[in-house]
Amino acid sequence: MDSEKTFKQSSIDISEADILEAMSAIDGYIDITPADFIEIYKVSYHHALNRLANKRTAKDVMSRPVIYTRIDALLGDAAGTMAENNITGLPVMDVFSKVVGVLSEKDILREAGISVNQSFMAILSRCMNHSGCMISSLNTRKVGDIMTTPAITVNENTPLSEIAAIFNCQKINRVPVLDKNSDLCGIVTRSDIVQSFGLDNV
Repeated sequence: MDSEKTFKQSSIDISEADILEAMSAIDGYIDITPADFIEIYKVSYHHALNRLANKRTAKDVMSRPVIYTRIDALLGDAAGTMAENNITGLPVMDVFSKVVGVLSEKDILREAGISVNQSFMAILSRCMNHSGCMISSLNTRKVGDIMTTPAITVNENTPLSEIAAIFNCQKINRVPVLDKNSDLCGIVTRSDIVQSFGLDNV
């Protein structure tokens, strides 16, 4: 039963207020049976997630120090940095060390004329069957040529609920975090949010 699975695997602490909110949200008389309790639990769980999403902010979950690249860096070097660190995107800094864009593997694939929905083997096959792989031609291009700009950023106090909404609305997977001086101080990814709620194994 899906509701039982959610009940057993959840690690969210539910407050009395969450339970009261849940009981108020369920129509009709509540007869406390195991099934009813699980139903209350599911609604409480939802309220708990909303409460935590609005209470926690970027500074609570962001990764730091941030691995980044420069606007004048070679794409080959930037791709190497992503590969070495097992990440799929980098904030891009200008000569004044301000965030001016984001470079992602999607940007690189798109510039190479490859669909971002293709499998790795499809990409490899295409390269192997073309003289002069289309990706290798990007090696000497600059990061600033293909980065996504302007960068979508948040500040340290941005609630996780707002960041999650940005991810869904903008179809992105990461946002650089800026401090009060607009300097880069961290980065938040989709996985950071998922892990912060203990949902990665649910």
